[in-house]
Amino acid sequence: MKQYIWTLCCISILMNWGCQSNTNKENTMSKLSVSSTSFGNTPEGEAQLFTLKNTNGLEVDISTFGGTITRWSAPDKEGNFDDVILGFKDLSSYQGTHPYFGSLVGRYANRIALGQFTLEGKSYSLAINNPPNALHGGPLGFHKKLWSAKSLEEKEAVGVILTLNSPDMEEGYPGNLQVEVTYRLNDNNELSIDYKATTDKTTVVNLTNHAYFNLKGEGNGDILDHQLKIFANQFTPVDSTLIPLENHADVVNTPFDFREWHLIGERVNAEFDQIIRGKGYDHNFVINKNRDELSVAAQVWEASSGRLLEVKTTQPGMQFYCGNFLDGSLTGKRGNKYAFRNGFCLETQHFPDSPNHPAFPTTVLKPGEIFESTTIYSLHVSKVKP
Repeated sequence: MKQYIWTLCCISILMNWGCQSNTNKENTMSKLSVSSTSFGNTPEGEAQLFTLKNTNGLEVDISTFGGTITRWSAPDKEGNFDDVILGFKDLSSYQGTHPYFGSLVGRYANRIALGQFTLEGKSYSLAINNPPNALHGGPLGFHKKLWSAKSLEEKEAVGVILTLNSPDMEEGYPGNLQVEVTYRLNDNNELSIDYKATTDKTTVVNLTNHAYFNLKGEGNGDILDHQLKIFANQFTPVDSTLIPLENHADVVNTPFDFREWHLIGERVNAEFDQIIRGKGYDHNFVINKNRDELSVAAQVWEASSGRLLEVKTTQPGMQFYCGNFLDGSLTGKRGNKYAFRNGFCLETQHFPDSPNHPAFPTTVLKPGEIFESTTIYSLHVSKVKP
């Protein structure tokens, strides 16, 4: 009898331990988490890859090389997860020539006409890497830098804090610029990017992230069947080299009117001068917002997956680019070739070439000032168009 009771006790203890073990496993799996691993070596040192996870199963990978978003795994309407970010599976490909896949871009995102601007009476010349203009901070801009990093664990979010010192006259820009960029992932499926910069000499700053999205999953064809809505009444028309003209233009009665839902491919080949100049969409939209408020800039919905991307920002503008220069020469993570219009970008920003347009929102940063901006990308599922 004593043996029988002892056996029952042992079984009960084991069952309780097993239940507790399973519960702990579930709790561990459901927690917000951030981890890091080696992503390979650069001449400046080892690059790390940080993985952010939330309790809904979303995962975002961020490399310290270029501050790059290399992967974003998110569910579709059937609960199947897929990576919606274009990019590569190894560091060496990011070290090579590519169209800024997932990169942090600076010191000045977008184009500066002829690579020249004047600041406080002094002229500055930049590298011409998008003839005849300077583009995205130059050939050795922030997308080619190894950022310092530390993980971030908060009650409602996990992330990584990246820092970089850009020395005076790097790529032709004045001032020692201290930059801090914080990525955070929360359980609302929001990936926020907080930018901060200070300088010891008057300079110009325009920072963004250059992620390419395909809501069907990267490598799964073009993005022309994605529905797009942009919260902008105006855009900045460009010349033949994609430098903004002086005045904004209304989107009314143009292919740039995305105030209501339209397929990206619906008017992308329209016989319209701005479409022809950009070889499709590659333009800055003037977001409907007050100066520094966090506002919705765009929404994108893809029917087959049900994935819905929303972009909020404190920035005054957003560059909508639909992959017009992808040409099949680059191999993606699945071994596929990234062909024409296989991804789209929604780059929140100040306007292109602002240092040469006094009427545009200023990009000048002076000693004692702090540049700050926030952009939030959120991914959800909606079986019907919102």
